[in-house]
Amino acid sequence: MASRQQPGSWTEDVNCFYCLDFFDDPVSLQCGHNFCRSCITRCWAQEERNPCPECREEFPDRKLTVNRVLARLAEKARKLKLNLGGNENKLHCEEHQEELKLFCETDKKLICYTCRDAREHKSHNFMPIKEAVEIYKDQLKSSLQSLTEKKSVFLETELKQTRKISDVRKQSSSLQTHITSEFREMHQVLTEKEQRLLRDLRREEEEILDTMEKNLREIQGNLNSIEEELSKMQKQMEQQDGVKFLKEVMCQKRRTSENYDKQPLAEGKLSIGKFNGPVQYMAWREMIDAISPAPAFLTLDPKTANPWLMVSEDQTSLRLRDKPQEIPDTPERFDCCVYALGSEGFTSGKHYWEVEVQNKTCWSLGLARQSANRKGRIDPRPQAGYWTVCLLPGRGYVAGTSHSDTPLALGVGPQKIGVFLDYEAGQVSFYNADSMSHLHTYTHTFTETLLAFFFPGPNDGGKNRAPLSICGFKGH
Repeated sequence: MASRQQPGSWTEDVNCFYCLDFFDDPVSLQCGHNFCRSCITRCWAQEERNPCPECREEFPDRKLTVNRVLARLAEKARKLKLNLGGNENKLHCEEHQEELKLFCETDKKLICYTCRDAREHKSHNFMPIKEAVEIYKDQLKSSLQSLTEKKSVFLETELKQTRKISDVRKQSSSLQTHITSEFREMHQVLTEKEQRLLRDLRREEEEILDTMEKNLREIQGNLNSIEEELSKMQKQMEQQDGVKFLKEVMCQKRRTSENYDKQPLAEGKLSIGKFNGPVQYMAWREMIDAISPAPAFLTLDPKTANPWLMVSEDQTSLRLRDKPQEIPDTPERFDCCVYALGSEGFTSGKHYWEVEVQNKTCWSLGLARQSANRKGRIDPRPQAGYWTVCLLPGRGYVAGTSHSDTPLALGVGPQKIGVFLDYEAGQVSFYNADSMSHLHTYTHTFTETLLAFFFPGPNDGGKNRAPLSICGFKGH
């Protein structure tokens, strides 16, 4: 027992209080405590008053004394540790200094044989360390397997997240290219319109000025002739011979009366109305033809309208009737839900239209598959072939998404709703057409004809009698 205790009893005295390892270049403080030089230097670098880390006594200056005896002892301790080899690496009981041989299941700790017989561990369950290692390795294997599975899940999630980040970046890059291209086309239209107007102005200016300048040259020619005649007359006035004077005067009269009639002014005015009119509006009107998609002028299909709906004569608005009309129940007509569809079918391209919803308390708009069910009670959602946004009493503005309604954040209620379809991209988007702020977007792969969808809502005690009206863009 003593032989095992002897090395540990003095090697502990050559451990630095600060780093808990054998002293390295030990130095003594004025209080008598010892530290590695690097440890006390590092400690004092963080302090202001140079305290001892062990007793906290403070010193006015940083006086360090080399402790060579302690340095030699620390070196011996290192060599002893190396010589002991594996024995030094064995764990010993802190209380009895015996090698740890048993595992106490009750306390979940390693103990020596003396600990086993002590009152502290009386009636506890013990097992050899090797057996305990096998049990806990089995437990660790289970935990390791579970953690490995979780790691696989996280790796897969990480890969998916990375791909999604990459997808967003690619989508953003594609959208940036699209926006730049769209505005480049508009810039080109405006530039061409500007250059065309400037060319027309220059051409008209040249035509008018050409006539005026030609007339000016004629005036100047006549003016030169008159000045020459005036000069001749002046000389005639100075003629002393009466016979010669009279002959010259009579001849001069005839020439002036025949050759110098009054010269008219050449008139000409620029087309101010063409070049100083509503130029921006004229450019906008011309620009509509270049816009893709240009706002569509849709009409309603009365053959799809529920009997309770009244479609206007021009087929651009609908409202709820006071009583249903007597009409045949055809396959294309909604028989139960008060819905209607547009006349125009979309099978490709980009399309945009606007519907006026002013003064209404309930409505629904969007798109529907041509094959979507029109009979009985219908819940207009994507799985049924409907993509809509709605205003619902008591619930506000919502999108009729797949499993539940998605609230839409709107400040002031819109007067008009814009509907955009990009068939190939599988996109249906809705906008507050007053400000063109985005409301909601659906994505889907379309494979059949789509039709505009309309629901004017119930009368709501007369509060919702205003019609749903498709906005016209006849100007373009």
